[in-house]
Amino acid sequence: MLEVRDFYEALVESSDDAIVAKDTDGIVIAWNPAAERLFGWTAEEMVGNSIRRLLPEDRQDEEDLILSRIRAGERVGQLMTKRLHKDGTLLDVSVTVSPVRNAAGEVVGASKIARDAGPYLRDQERIRKSEEHLHMLADNISQFAWIARPDGHVFWYNRRWYEYTGTTLEEVEGWGWRKVQHPDHLERVEAHFRESIAKNAEWEDTFPLRSRDGKWRWFLSRAEPIHDDDGNIVYWFGTNTDITEEREQAEQIRLLLLELNHRSKNMLSTIQALARRSDPNAEGFISRFEDRVRSLAVNQDILVRRQWREVPVDELIRLQLAFLENAFDDLEISGPDCSVTPRAAEVIGMALHELATNSLKHGSLSADGGKVTIGWDKGAEDKGFRLWWRESGGRSRNRRAAASAPR
Repeated sequence: MLEVRDFYEALVESSDDAIVAKDTDGIVIAWNPAAERLFGWTAEEMVGNSIRRLLPEDRQDEEDLILSRIRAGERVGQLMTKRLHKDGTLLDVSVTVSPVRNAAGEVVGASKIARDAGPYLRDQERIRKSEEHLHMLADNISQFAWIARPDGHVFWYNRRWYEYTGTTLEEVEGWGWRKVQHPDHLERVEAHFRESIAKNAEWEDTFPLRSRDGKWRWFLSRAEPIHDDDGNIVYWFGTNTDITEEREQAEQIRLLLLELNHRSKNMLSTIQALARRSDPNAEGFISRFEDRVRSLAVNQDILVRRQWREVPVDELIRLQLAFLENAFDDLEISGPDCSVTPRAAEVIGMALHELATNSLKHGSLSADGGKVTIGWDKGAEDKGFRLWWRESGGRSRNRRAAASAPR
């Protein structure tokens, strides 16, 4: 059976940690095999020599401080520092130094334990970079992000949340987020979130949140329960995504569909009216009816391009009469800059097409020398609108037509 002294010697010799004994002046007294492996110096090379040969030039004062504390009977706790390998390589090491006392209690030396801190520091650097990347991701995504305890107590928000709400963690920690909830939705939202927590189920809701300048924007909010290996919820991870523009666009699309439905019905009614005004027994019924529908189609193209807003009169006339082609030179078109409403554009466009068609068949545009004058003006105080069509020469017999319409 080993004596205690022998046991301690075996312990030092077999330790994976570098164990070094030195006197109060820093002279090495003992140097175990792990110290040889860590620093590259053998016991024969180190015993009797100063421990300072392991210190880089810029850390010599570090040994002065250690020795002064040891002489004072103080223990030096874990110290992350640099030491030199025999080959000159700079090592990251973790060092602890304790005073050694004689039987009289006097400090006669020091015991130093050193470990290779390289792997630990590299792991810490990887963790630091990983955390930095996660923070960078969390703070720069477009959504607000937050983390809550299993009971729903929110303890972390990303930077986007604070930038938008203008709050601090102290104000919104726990259930403090209620202060930026719209009062019309608060009771419903909170009840739904608590229900999801009770059921351990995913949470999703839509509601407005108040910004730091008092404005309200709509957010789609979701939270996922995060489980441990045993299936227990350890966190809730949530996000709030701004959907204000999407809601506005959806509403615009809804209104456009309603308007499209309304205008489609109006167009069908117009086509029915055209059919009733046409005699199906008359010669050329199909051709005449197709011309009228084409005129209606031209009107629709103009209105769609103008997004169903007012149409300039000059543009309306030129596009409706574009089918005249070679006869277009026989037209004289003039009038002030003004526009008419979509409904007025439909009526005037159809009338222009009818007049042009009749003129090609029976009026001024059916023979050489014929002329058509088209003009318009505004009513008094820009209220109302008047347009005229006057034919001369050719076979016109001085035919005239005029129309009035609201602008």
